[in-house]
Amino acid sequence: MEPEVASDQPEFSTAELGALAHLYRGEMYRSKVWRQRLDATTNWAVAVTGIALSITFSSANNSPMPLTLAGLIVLIFLFIEARRYRYFDIWRTRTRLLEVYFFRPILIRGPIQGTTNWNHVLAQDLADVHFHISMWEALGRRLRRNYIWILGVLSISYLGKLLVHPTPLVSIDQLWERAADGPIPGQAVIAAGMLLYGGLAVLALVTMLKQRAVGRAHSYTGPPGHEDPIMRMAI
Repeated sequence: MEPEVASDQPEFSTAELGALAHLYRGEMYRSKVWRQRLDATTNWAVAVTGIALSITFSSANNSPMPLTLAGLIVLIFLFIEARRYRYFDIWRTRTRLLEVYFFRPILIRGPIQGTTNWNHVLAQDLADVHFHISMWEALGRRLRRNYIWILGVLSISYLGKLLVHPTPLVSIDQLWERAADGPIPGQAVIAAGMLLYGGLAVLALVTMLKQRAVGRAHSYTGPPGHEDPIMRMAI
């Protein structure tokens, strides 16, 4: 949905234009800071994965337990990064709105105020700060972008450890024995892992089909009557 027509709005004064430019700089700085925070959690996940791989494969007799623990820690990092991504999406959406409705008219020598109420939408978003995407979509997006590869390495390494260490696998009973985690039988451990990865795969696919955070504001696809004003900007 396009912004509503507002042809009778006065043009911005010179002072107001300067204030908007400073607002853009501030929102851009916020986006940069939260982008760096996203990279930090990904780096932590990669570091934990590397440590787990080093410990597990440093000796043929070592347990695959470090890989399991690393997987749980990586999932925690995924949740932390998804939460940070929701904040990042707020600032990025504002900068995108300013780029299209403020700086673009300047570049094409058009009226800055334009014929839309984008400034009212931005003002409403500043007054009512809220997330524009759900936690589920943020999880799915970060999973597809980064964590699917990290978790994939952990799962392949885990299966490889069971298959070749300390000796090549010769029977299914031996697989269950190696996969056992203390009092938990190997069948339960393998089944839990398959359910977890299956759930992550479903999350990645479902959230990919209904995306709202695509690097720009766009049409809202939720239930009627619950439109998010900032997300109605078809930029």
